[in-house]
Amino acid sequence: MRLAVLASGRGSNLLAILDAIARGQLDAEVVGVFSDRAKAAALDHAREAGVPATALSAKGYPSREAFDEAMFSLVDAVHPDLIVCAGYMRLMSAASVNQRLGRMINIHPSLLPAFKGLHTHQQALDAGAAVHGASVHFVTAELDGGPVIAQARVPVLPGDDAERLAGRVLEREHPLLIATLRELAAGHIRLNKHGVQYDGATLDAPLQLTADNRLSPP
Repeated sequence: MRLAVLASGRGSNLLAILDAIARGQLDAEVVGVFSDRAKAAALDHAREAGVPATALSAKGYPSREAFDEAMFSLVDAVHPDLIVCAGYMRLMSAASVNQRLGRMINIHPSLLPAFKGLHTHQQALDAGAAVHGASVHFVTAELDGGPVIAQARVPVLPGDDAERLAGRVLEREHPLLIATLRELAAGHIRLNKHGVQYDGATLDAPLQLTADNRLSPP
């Protein structure tokens, strides 16, 4: 499976993908990494791994739509089977997303539909949540609103602050992404008009990451 990765920051999820491929745990190839920030560490990680890395600044474009058209023309040029948003912080235009429905996923640090947007760990703490976690979902035009494929659940512990909770979520976020990509690469997961399909059956709830880092129906 040919992967294009969009990232705006440190690239920890990209590193997890590259490591899983190198270890033979994921049958995929990262064919390009793209960022809206020229100094994103993800670009450095890609180059160190010999993966083409491209940054494009939104400042030179008159609108979100114009920027997305330019960005996705670069993405499309590497012919990805799947686009992975891994810490990509820009909102995308509806037209760009709708053209790629079912071929673009995002990893988000909460149990969607709870706590969309930013500062999810603090949101969870402020809400008094007993359980937090991460979700992988298909990208739609709604912010963090696409059909959820899989989730990893993490308990909120007494005395947690946002930093401690974020660290524990990240430990499960990486295996969640790899397990989801593995199932996508094997053709087990698809999106159609009925929702997320797993081995041909429509999921009523997201797949769950098990203790041994596999996905299981709820």
